[in-house]
Amino acid sequence: MQRYSALGLLTQGLRHHENWQRVWRNPTPKKHYDVIVVGGGGHGLATAYYLAKLHGVTNVAVVEKGYLGGGNTGRNTTIVRSNYLWDEAAHLYEHAMKLWEGLSQDLNYNVMFSQRGVLNLGHTLQDMRDIQRRVNANRLNGIDSEALDTQQVQELVPIMDCSPNTRYPILGASWQPRAGVARHDAVAWGYARAADALGVDLLQQTEVTDLIVEQGTVKGVSTARYGDLYAERVGCVVAGNSGVLAKMAGFNLPLESHPLQALVSEPIKPILDTVVMSNHVHGYVSQSDKGDLVIGAGIDSYNGYGQRGSFPTIEHTLQAIVELFPIFSRVRMNRQWGGIVDTCPDACPIISKTPVQNLFFNCGWGTGGFKATTGSGHVFAASLAKGEMHPLAEPFSMFRFHTGALVDEHGAAGVAH
Repeated sequence: MQRYSALGLLTQGLRHHENWQRVWRNPTPKKHYDVIVVGGGGHGLATAYYLAKLHGVTNVAVVEKGYLGGGNTGRNTTIVRSNYLWDEAAHLYEHAMKLWEGLSQDLNYNVMFSQRGVLNLGHTLQDMRDIQRRVNANRLNGIDSEALDTQQVQELVPIMDCSPNTRYPILGASWQPRAGVARHDAVAWGYARAADALGVDLLQQTEVTDLIVEQGTVKGVSTARYGDLYAERVGCVVAGNSGVLAKMAGFNLPLESHPLQALVSEPIKPILDTVVMSNHVHGYVSQSDKGDLVIGAGIDSYNGYGQRGSFPTIEHTLQAIVELFPIFSRVRMNRQWGGIVDTCPDACPIISKTPVQNLFFNCGWGTGGFKATTGSGHVFAASLAKGEMHPLAEPFSMFRFHTGALVDEHGAAGVAH
């Protein structure tokens, strides 16, 4: 397992978004671009980078209403894995995993990708049946995956209570050794720096107020800061705000937006060297390079855009985490927050053309967004460059909800969406 010091992170990156301006030029927006990417999170920045590097499309603007990486990219729990059940999802996430494995070298920037492995716990006989099914499906798709029994889980994580007397007894787990974590904001920094070096315009504090659509074809975007910006193609990658932009273009998306809860503890000495996830209670925990426990919970049951913590959801998760790890019971919580995720009915994303010509959407990732950052940007860039969907993106068309060709990853992917 790779480990990095907090000092190393400080020397390679910037701590506050206000300092971004010191890193690169402050571009004067052009009036016309080949491609406008709406959304300056991980997926949007990755899209811009791959457009420039792999397809030679450098006349690109990334338009972000806040600061780069300031949305869900800065609010996730850093987990990277590819052990999904269905072929379509497994191929996309494994494509992303292979890109993760070379990302620091590709960007010449340390994104702190640590392949420490991910455990998905099973607490019931049905959990274990589902785990065995998913492990078999992973192996058929060439993805590393193993089914472990209770003793093997205990050997991997000695501090976890694997006794039969717990409220959620651990009967076993799936184990993906190549999975792990990455530094979420370093991923945004790395992609942004590399895209900027290739000539991409990064327009922060630039909210899109409308999409310019003429005779069924998108022509550009209206912004509060720079007025109208025109482009041959527009790609929208705005996570929980995708439905808002779709309405600007005159159509609806089958999405719901929910706050997704997470928290971190005070820093403690290294004690947990892998990622532990429980589908049954939707709690997951890892330890960051700084020493804090990073704990993820479920989505709030209500729709909303409030990027804040919801105590009932957090409380439920902490009850489960403390029972799994009694050693954590007196660790203090440092801060909690919510990120806004949009979810599709089948818990898989939309990477798609739309009813508006030359307008593309990339959204609906639910809890799977961060781990897909590399692959999502890669296939979306190819789709925007060519005007036709990349083969890995084709199953995730928004029109699958009309044809019924769903990719139903609900609960099948090792975590309840």
